[in-house]
Amino acid sequence: MSRTAARRDALRATAAERGLDAVLVTNLLNVRYLTGFTGSNGALLVRTDGGDLFGTDGRYTTQAGTQVPDVELLVDRTTVPALAGEAVRRGTGRLGYESHDLTVDGLRALERVLADAAAGSTVAELVSVRRAVEAQRAVKDDEEIESLRRACAVADRALAELAAEGALRPGRTELQVGRELDARMLALGAEAPSFETIVAAGANSAIPHHRPDTTELRAGDFLKLDFGATVDGYHSDMTRTLVLGHAADWQREIYDLVAASQAAGRAALAVGADVVAVDSAARDVIVAAGHGEHFTHGLGHGVGLEIHEAPGIGQLGAGSLAAGMAVTVEPGVYLPGHGGVRIEDTLIVTDDEPELLTLTSKELLVL
Repeated sequence: MSRTAARRDALRATAAERGLDAVLVTNLLNVRYLTGFTGSNGALLVRTDGGDLFGTDGRYTTQAGTQVPDVELLVDRTTVPALAGEAVRRGTGRLGYESHDLTVDGLRALERVLADAAAGSTVAELVSVRRAVEAQRAVKDDEEIESLRRACAVADRALAELAAEGALRPGRTELQVGRELDARMLALGAEAPSFETIVAAGANSAIPHHRPDTTELRAGDFLKLDFGATVDGYHSDMTRTLVLGHAADWQREIYDLVAASQAAGRAALAVGADVVAVDSAARDVIVAAGHGEHFTHGLGHGVGLEIHEAPGIGQLGAGSLAAGMAVTVEPGVYLPGHGGVRIEDTLIVTDDEPELLTLTSKELLVL
């Protein structure tokens, strides 16, 4: 059985547990996860009694035949309504749908299609499955983890090469550094950057998600780099903060504090650990040092086909960690107008020690 077929069977079991006859999957990344399809228009009907149906339009007939050879194909430019209508015609009574993906207008259109398809018989009932597929995606299999390893390796090497070549130096702009980092990841085999690369120098490093601009790097500045590479559709995520020139005492103090917090967060990653408790393990270190108000975001998040996915690790998180989850640990201390530090790794939760995927040193680098 293929990986995607096994994933569909897992969703099929979830649907059966919830008393559903079928699930209509419309989120494209979830469709990719369950079928392998990478086109821009596709949806999937997973039936609890088998007989799944994949829908796309005529542009992707050949691609669907190659990427989704084990699922019956329905070619229709309306795709989602066509699949919904076919679900009713095949006797679906309770149809699960991804309420987080459909717009209000999309849901209303789906309701009309189901009513029309019923043609006087019992109208199919729509039931939200919420994020059932995302819950499956939170635990990675061996091939997914290998893709994440490769993505992290690309990012590690790209930063190492730029640092060795002297590309991170005073006089260059944040935009120049960001574009060169992106280009280097592409040259090393990335399909794309994982997200818009963050390069934040000086006071900008105190802005958690600063967008690179024409600010020039200066001697004595913190330089915060938050970036990642996409390989096989899977995203890496890493942040390193370094100092250009000489590191002042206050910079070393803040850096050491964040490093201690990050180490505590990594150490708390364990099977069964509550995500709020993991956040607290790292946050308490910063709070005890009097900088609680300067740590303004959650500790981390899942990574995979999306750069931010389940589980969320933070004060408002819910649930516990499981073996195979890929997560980030990224505490930060941000002093407005002054500078900030974030240190972030991507790791895999295992039954033993978490596996560290981002291998760039976390010692304070002074260039």
